[in-house]
Amino acid sequence: MKILIIQQKMIGDVLASSILFEAIKQKFPNAELHYLINTHTFPVVDQNPFIDEIQFFSPEHEKSKLKLFKLAKQLRKENYDVIIDVYSKLSSNLITFFSKAKIKISIDKGRNKLLYNNLHKHKAKADTNAGLAIENRLQLLQSLDIDTTKIVRPKIYLTREEESAAKAFLESNYIDTNKPLYMIGVLGSGANKTYPYEYMATVIDTIVNTHPESQILFNYIPKQEADAKAILDLCESQTQKHIYFEVFGKSLRDFLAITSHCDALIGNEGGAINMAKALNIPTFTIFSPWIKKEAWNMFDDGKKHVSVHLKDYDGQPYLNINHPKELKSEASDLYLKFKPTFFEDSLVEFLKRL
Repeated sequence: MKILIIQQKMIGDVLASSILFEAIKQKFPNAELHYLINTHTFPVVDQNPFIDEIQFFSPEHEKSKLKLFKLAKQLRKENYDVIIDVYSKLSSNLITFFSKAKIKISIDKGRNKLLYNNLHKHKAKADTNAGLAIENRLQLLQSLDIDTTKIVRPKIYLTREEESAAKAFLESNYIDTNKPLYMIGVLGSGANKTYPYEYMATVIDTIVNTHPESQILFNYIPKQEADAKAILDLCESQTQKHIYFEVFGKSLRDFLAITSHCDALIGNEGGAINMAKALNIPTFTIFSPWIKKEAWNMFDDGKKHVSVHLKDYDGQPYLNINHPKELKSEASDLYLKFKPTFFEDSLVEFLKRL
């Protein structure tokens, strides 16, 4: 059996959908499994032993209908038996349409029922602490007679060389890996998913004030340096002495290897949090007020993995709405209501458990 799983969009999405490969291999160990993903997301599935081959959906395929059509024809030649299209976008619809697969699986969007012969509606409520992002993906495997109640966790696979190189890099920058080391997700994927700078600075101050031996790393990429620096400048002068601002991963794999040596990742909800969980690193997640916490608070247990959301403390803005996404345009104002004092005790207790 030859299967193609299609997952476009962001790093967190690609990582979450990688669980399907392990679940399928448990049931069909001889199946040949291919993964169609955006090129920039590859680092989170590099070295994954359950994926037999990676197919790439490049920026050129997004810009050119002709190149997308050529990709669809190329994939048709692979003669897949099964297509699992996790999000059912127009481009993945085209690829599925041209494939020779007899079994075509996706989420039920109503309009795609003529293209896919196995559709599954998203669940409204999770049954486990794996969260909806995981459970909704696993239920796509019902069509293959796979037990979808058996939860699989996303995992990132680093080589020993990568881990050793990251430790040497940290030590060369005078970081003691025997003392508390925290990676801070200071910035979200956009302004409406980024905790206010002054509030984030307060969070970092709390970490250092409660744990004076703390060593702090910032997760940012070069083009975000000015924004990360703005948060650094808002921290107390004593806190700044604990921040190794110039120490960061030059690539995504470098970031993963560095994070594997941290005691926790604390900060904005997003790909970095999901990657830390996949590395089995404790997390403390600050959700944007317009994101549905239940969808992406994967494996939260209130101990090793903790997440906080404005709705946990102030439910007023969420009355008479169907989905937090309706509040997206109000993100800035809602963030200002989401004060660090709301969850300061939870953060301190989280740090004590590490």
